[in-house]
Amino acid sequence: MGFLSVLTMAQRWAAEQAPPGSVVIDATAGGGVDTLFLARTVGSAGHVYAFDVQKEALDATRQRLLDASAADKSTETEQTEGGVRDPRGKPYRRAGLAPVQLLHAGHERMGELVATEHKGKVRAVMFNLGYFPAASEEGRKLITLTETTLAALTAALDLLSPGGIITIVLYPGHEGGGEEAAAVADWSAALPASAAQSVVYRFQQKPNAPYLVAIQKR
Repeated sequence: MGFLSVLTMAQRWAAEQAPPGSVVIDATAGGGVDTLFLARTVGSAGHVYAFDVQKEALDATRQRLLDASAADKSTETEQTEGGVRDPRGKPYRRAGLAPVQLLHAGHERMGELVATEHKGKVRAVMFNLGYFPAASEEGRKLITLTETTLAALTAALDLLSPGGIITIVLYPGHEGGGEEAAAVADWSAALPASAAQSVVYRFQQKPNAPYLVAIQKR
């Protein structure tokens, strides 16, 4: 028997709390793996927000969505920057997935950019920290930072409905990742039990391997 990977476990826990029709957030779009997963999970009646500061990540995410939905015609993706629709990008309709809103902005701004009608109703927020491995050499130098990550987590918790979940995959093995991982673990452990419960999913014999922190709002 083998344990599930941290990425698979994060998706499993997110899916358990995000039934069809839910509003969900991919806080670190990257190549769009979690964005597509969330769009499939919540279906055409749901809504997905996907944040990234790198345009090449959003381009990769959009392409993944289009590739996955080429045989169907009902998914909508819209790229926005700072909450304003990018005039160069038209909405795409493909596949039986949720509408996906691509936001060219830091995830710490999610409290500002998520629509008012969705605040307090989000069912899952997924973070996959570190850097975008498929980025250009220069792009791979851009990593998530402790300060903005903690600000984004605070915003995410505010956006959740009771029972909603945040999953955070942490990478202590890269430069700066250990500090960020420790700060996130400390932040989650310090949350009042009356506000949320937090768990850690980690392979104990591999201290530098990625691990998962999950937070469920009460």
